[in-house]
Amino acid sequence: MTFLKAQYEQRGPVPQDVIHAVPFQPPTLTDDQVLVAVVAAPINPSDVLTLTGDYGILPPLPAVGGNEGVGRVVECGPQAGSLKTGQLVLLPVGCGTWATHVVAQAKRLIPLPDGADAQQLAMLTVNPPTASLMLSEFVDLRAGDWVIQNVANSGVGSYLVQLARQRGLRTVNIVRRESAVAGVQAMGGDVVLVDGEKLARRVSEATGGAAIRLGIDAVGGAATDRLASCLAEGGTLVNYGLMSGEPCQISPKSFVFNDLTVRGFWLAKWFRTASRDAQTALYGNLTRLIASGQMRAPVHATYKVEQIKEAVAAAHAGERDGKILITP
Repeated sequence: MTFLKAQYEQRGPVPQDVIHAVPFQPPTLTDDQVLVAVVAAPINPSDVLTLTGDYGILPPLPAVGGNEGVGRVVECGPQAGSLKTGQLVLLPVGCGTWATHVVAQAKRLIPLPDGADAQQLAMLTVNPPTASLMLSEFVDLRAGDWVIQNVANSGVGSYLVQLARQRGLRTVNIVRRESAVAGVQAMGGDVVLVDGEKLARRVSEATGGAAIRLGIDAVGGAATDRLASCLAEGGTLVNYGLMSGEPCQISPKSFVFNDLTVRGFWLAKWFRTASRDAQTALYGNLTRLIASGQMRAPVHATYKVEQIKEAVAAAHAGERDGKILITP
């Protein structure tokens, strides 16, 4: 058997140029370790930013790509607890999941329901909790309230649409190209519009002049200001990404005359302060929704570890409808 991992020894502006598949030999297991064959691991925007050196946390080099995923237990150390060979497990955050196999401590592996879609569960760790927390942590929303977001066809965007619908919220979803509209509508988006001029007027017309108190921005640049212009007086704008590569722009009148609040969200920071009970409750609920098929994200394409350069290039390109997955 050939063991492969997607490794990088440097960072650079073209992410696919710095990463490559290399063979490795897993170490001999210690008593509490488990060898896991990776089933699926997504490529998130944060993973691409890590390769370019633009993310908030950068691992020491050399490093193996991939921060989340699922796998099946292949071999257990003698003190690996109740884990069994063949069991589907959630891999530890940041363990280098773009690989054929991962070695991890048994206590860091979370058993997952049998029979569930492994590719959907592979995307559990980052995007679903981000969407869920942005809907609950900043504005006290009630059933019937409206939320507006951009990049609605992204991983976070698709989960946000579905979670909002389950909570009785209504969504205005902004995309950057006409070809993305149908996919967001199919996910359950109430209003789907292409970003651009006179956005506030178009949003008001589509919602009947609804007062929108929460806006969620992943683009930055001028798109932030367009989203802010759609919010009601005293509303809150939450930014969690800079897909434009530009700093957020926002007009002073949004602060002076409309009394908006601008906040940032980073899941890693939430983990630092949230209680263990809060984390368990959040992931327990999200796991049930995904495992039961009540929530899912589109998958654009899958790649093997040896195709890591092509996979990262596809994830970096942006013109796609769904997540890129590594499926060893």
